[in-house]
Amino acid sequence: MASLEPKVYIVDDDEAVRESLALLLDSMDQNCQSFNSAGDFLHAYSGDMTGCLVLDIRMPGMNGLELQKQLNVQGSILPIIFVTGHGDVPMAVEAMQHGAVDFIQKPYREQDLFCLLYTSPSPRDLST
Repeated sequence: MASLEPKVYIVDDDEAVRESLALLLDSMDQNCQSFNSAGDFLHAYSGDMTGCLVLDIRMPGMNGLELQKQLNVQGSILPIIFVTGHGDVPMAVEAMQHGAVDFIQKPYREQDLFCLLYTSPSPRDLST
């Protein structure tokens, strides 16, 4: 069973990105959990997870858009913020049409991402 404690779930195949974002969130007393692939996150996913998903688009195997679609099929209400170094306008449009909160490009300012986390549609999930 998944923890009911709100977390920021980080899904990115780049270990350095996962670790730096986890360090940033830890420094701000925000619980987080990292996954190196969409498949790993999907395997751990439970409908009672609360918080927010920070998701890379381009990853080996299942990409971020495919994970988003799988989560939508499962009825997930986790807000998704896409973060990518290789995005384009059609990709961003598709992500937003399928319910993403935002789509930002790497490198990003840490403050910009942190603001997005706290202005997502479920801020109550992250402020406890």
